[in-house]
Amino acid sequence: MRLFAFVLALLWPLGLGAQQAAQLIADRVILNGAGQLIATGNVTAFYDGAELSASEILYDQANDTLQITGPIVIRLADGTLLTASRADLDPQLENGILLGARIVLDQQLQLVANQIDRQEGRYSQLYNTAATACRVCGDGPPLWEIRAARVIHDDVERQLYFQDASLRIRGIPVLWVPRMRLPDPTLDRATGLLVPQQRNTNRLGFGLKLPYFFTLGDSRDLTVTPYVSPETRTLELRYRQAFRNGTFQAEGAISQDTLLDGTRAYLFMSGDFDLRDGYQLDFDVESSSDPGYLSAYGYSDKDRLDSAVSLLRVRDGTLFKTRLTFYETLRNDESRDSLPPVVADLSYSRSSAGPFGGRLHYTASLDAAYRTSNTDGDEGRDVLRGGGEGRWARTWILPQGVLAEADLTARADLFAVADDSAYPATDLRFAPAAGLTLRWPLIATSASGATQVIEPVIQVAWAESYGATPPNEDSTRTELDRANLFALSRFAGEDAVQTGPQVAAGLSWSRFGAEGLETTLVVGRVIRQEPDPDFTPSSGLDGDASDWLVAGQISGLGGFLFDARSLWDADDGLNVADSRISWRNDWITLGANYIWQSPDMSEGRTGTISEWTVESVFAINQTWTLDVGGRYDIAADRPVSADLGVTWQNECVTVDVSASRRFASSDTVDPTTTFGISGSIGGFSTGRAAGGLTTGCGN
Repeated sequence: MRLFAFVLALLWPLGLGAQQAAQLIADRVILNGAGQLIATGNVTAFYDGAELSASEILYDQANDTLQITGPIVIRLADGTLLTASRADLDPQLENGILLGARIVLDQQLQLVANQIDRQEGRYSQLYNTAATACRVCGDGPPLWEIRAARVIHDDVERQLYFQDASLRIRGIPVLWVPRMRLPDPTLDRATGLLVPQQRNTNRLGFGLKLPYFFTLGDSRDLTVTPYVSPETRTLELRYRQAFRNGTFQAEGAISQDTLLDGTRAYLFMSGDFDLRDGYQLDFDVESSSDPGYLSAYGYSDKDRLDSAVSLLRVRDGTLFKTRLTFYETLRNDESRDSLPPVVADLSYSRSSAGPFGGRLHYTASLDAAYRTSNTDGDEGRDVLRGGGEGRWARTWILPQGVLAEADLTARADLFAVADDSAYPATDLRFAPAAGLTLRWPLIATSASGATQVIEPVIQVAWAESYGATPPNEDSTRTELDRANLFALSRFAGEDAVQTGPQVAAGLSWSRFGAEGLETTLVVGRVIRQEPDPDFTPSSGLDGDASDWLVAGQISGLGGFLFDARSLWDADDGLNVADSRISWRNDWITLGANYIWQSPDMSEGRTGTISEWTVESVFAINQTWTLDVGGRYDIAADRPVSADLGVTWQNECVTVDVSASRRFASSDTVDPTTTFGISGSIGGFSTGRAAGGLTTGCGN
């Protein structure tokens, strides 16, 4: 007896043909003398995570047919919903007819048809069809719908083919196409036209971008975007490929416009790969035909391009890294050779247990800076450095909870200098250092459950340098902060080292609230026997005594973070101040930064820098999102950039409107104002719905 035959109706959307165990619940089941099995009254069948409900199911063994009387509802495990008033199918469900049918794909796109013909177990032909991802309220039309004389749904390729189709907005036809293909919402990638974008700028005029997406197998794709306006003819390209051990992406554009004679172009490439033995390979390439191209077309705000390749391996106790970087400046007040353009570095570090209960750390490194010019001095100098460092460190716990940290370091470097007669061709430097740090953390817990920690810290250190005084290529922009307050050397690179006796003292206070609020405040200063000429005034480290470091941080629930740092000169007051606010939760994403720096001729800064930057996204409600960003130069009293974006999104439509302004102060980059608008309809893989079909009809 073939009791399972009617349950095969569950298998049609799944594309399964195997006979598996099923469960049937019905008020009444009859097997009559004509070889018919009839189940009536609240019929429900369960199969492989799917559920079918109907008023009656009849299986005719003689004719090998299956008749289902509605209302029919089929719910699949993947969220697909099918309803119909009546169905006549073969037991294998590869062929048949459903009347008054409605399909909901991926809880997003619904298709309503007078009749659905099922063919070959793969194709579904829908006649007189209406397709939409919008809510349908009563007899009123949805916000948008596609009406078609016939729609073919390919279950295998997951494609929808429309014939004699018209797009209607609130029931009004606005576009008719004889044939149209769209991917169904279950397909993530499909070849076809993507959402067009409108871009309007004061320099390029009204323009339109028409991106076309090509799938090149499961692991590759290509996007080709023609961009046309009265002032430009541009072709944009993006290629992506995924490998078993990494990814690669390349994007670029080529343009002919009225802004500049000749062809303009840019190319950005990047990749990362996991190699054998734990090595990680990363590379990126950045190139532009001229300084103003990236800004004029909105591709990037970078004013320096860096192309690099790096190799990294991290293991327990060892670190290997090497990197080769080529810099290209887009600034009109900076030459390529002054950067320098080519920088290479290689290092290997190892850590292991050492004598007397301490830890030993070894580092061998090699780095180079190369300039293409042969001019004698800063514009042509080439430097090669190779060296090694050994460090021993240990921590003790003394009476009363005092922590003592001892640090002994010795390093040797060999320098080779070319194209600069102020330095010898080769020279050797040996730099030993030693330090002792004492910390006394004092902890108290209040009745509210908050924990407070006060920690005074003092460090006594000594360092010396014997031999060469090489050119300083990698430590020209060092500043005092919380991370290097108690370091033996506060230079950021390897070319310069601190020398002489010094004392660093600081006091930190931290509070950890029971409700999750954490607050930290740090005050500190460095005293040296002699000033170091390689430190600039704005570094906070010049002179016998450094500036006072005052830094703090507040973090709490709801993703809020406030971080600030300032350097105070004992005589001149505030020298440097910077702060940032970060806040991220369900309704706001905020990032704000402020920086203030006093004039410093040694760093080429003739005036005060005072500038803030804000990037924010506000989710006003489930429909509206506001994006606001900007950068303002307070010292010059002028805006640098401004961005505004508004997004309106419901369950079936997304509309983005944006405006931006770049206020250039460079001769190579002109001010640019850009307006853009783009939109997409949900329910297809080219425009996902916001949250599936909405059953309610409220605003």
